[in-house]
Amino acid sequence: MRRSVVFIGYVLVLAFLSGCATPKDYTAFRQHAPRSVLVLPPLNESLDVKATYGVLSTVTRPLSEMGYYVFPVAVIDQFLKENGLPTAGEMHQIPLSKIHDIIDADAVLYMSVEEYGTKYIILDSSTIVRLNARLVDVETGNLLWDGHVDVRVSASQNYGGGLIGMLVSATVNQVVASSTDQAHGVAAQANTQLLTTSGQGLLYGPYNPNFGIDGQ
Repeated sequence: MRRSVVFIGYVLVLAFLSGCATPKDYTAFRQHAPRSVLVLPPLNESLDVKATYGVLSTVTRPLSEMGYYVFPVAVIDQFLKENGLPTAGEMHQIPLSKIHDIIDADAVLYMSVEEYGTKYIILDSSTIVRLNARLVDVETGNLLWDGHVDVRVSASQNYGGGLIGMLVSATVNQVVASSTDQAHGVAAQANTQLLTTSGQGLLYGPYNPNFGIDGQ
């Protein structure tokens, strides 16, 4: 019997970044106009130990493309660990005055991961990344921007070969997923949605040609 396998992927980007969301107030953002951003390793509130660095490793690109200088995240992470701050929670407690004196960043991006990973329901799976973020001015401590994103990538699978074939295929997919970080790619998408969505993400920075002409 001929078996056909059709993979249908669809992405659900929820509430906070939907097209009908109310545009943010960028008054403080425009007043401070940061040029450089320090990203601290995200707090992990999920059950997946890979969440912090899965998200951290995918945040630089959208920030840079928006026009900001981003301090190298791996270098900063290692520097802070070598100076007695081994966890993201401890790093988030660093006084802004020290960040100003030692690193001289204009703004700090604080992130937290609420959910990260792949869930399985019978024959379907859903990979979820849910993030919160705050951009804070280093010199004044003022909140410049905050955001939330919930991205879910669901794979619906239709198999030939009857119920047994479907169960076998679903089991194989789960075994493969358990040995790889499927959420890493979704984290990249979540960071892009979070930081670049017009009217909800960051304003363009000084290293983007659109700086100062945001329609936000």
